[in-house]
Amino acid sequence: MKSELHIIRNAKPEEYGTAGQLMVQVYSQLEGFPKEDEQPSYYSMLRNVGDFTAKPDTELFVAVSPTGNIDGSVVFFGNMQYYGSGGTAIQEKNAAGFRLLAVNPNTRGAGIGKLLTVHCIIRAKELKLQQVVIHTTKAMAVAWKMYEKLGFRRSEDLDFMQEKLPVFGFRLKL
Repeated sequence: MKSELHIIRNAKPEEYGTAGQLMVQVYSQLEGFPKEDEQPSYYSMLRNVGDFTAKPDTELFVAVSPTGNIDGSVVFFGNMQYYGSGGTAIQEKNAAGFRLLAVNPNTRGAGIGKLLTVHCIIRAKELKLQQVVIHTTKAMAVAWKMYEKLGFRRSEDLDFMQEKLPVFGFRLKL
């Protein structure tokens, strides 16, 4: 499957549940990532990912296949005060961020994660912001490498602990 066949767009409200189910599926299968019984509130947030869109400057992007399947999703924040992570990221000014990037396990390797990430970078540039902030964990090694290839750099000042899980910050200067 080639990712260029996927369309990246804002999720429709009726697609929020599908995007949330995809996120739960993806995150619960990550080796070394906390399971639902360990962090139930985190998984509840994933399931209800559409709720983020009620916040100003916050969008849920989906990667839609030619047959209409949602094969990926990500939450984009045009204003970091709504980013909702731990650490200092919410204090970043003139910055966008994205969280909760998820790609259907059956379509991995097709470049969908990269398409979603690039879409977020383009959106930040459209908003005339100066940087994009993200977080990842050791369990997300594939995404970590992709972010670095796209120009994101480790920013230890953005690191934090999510309960017992170390979370690592990255920045891309625009």
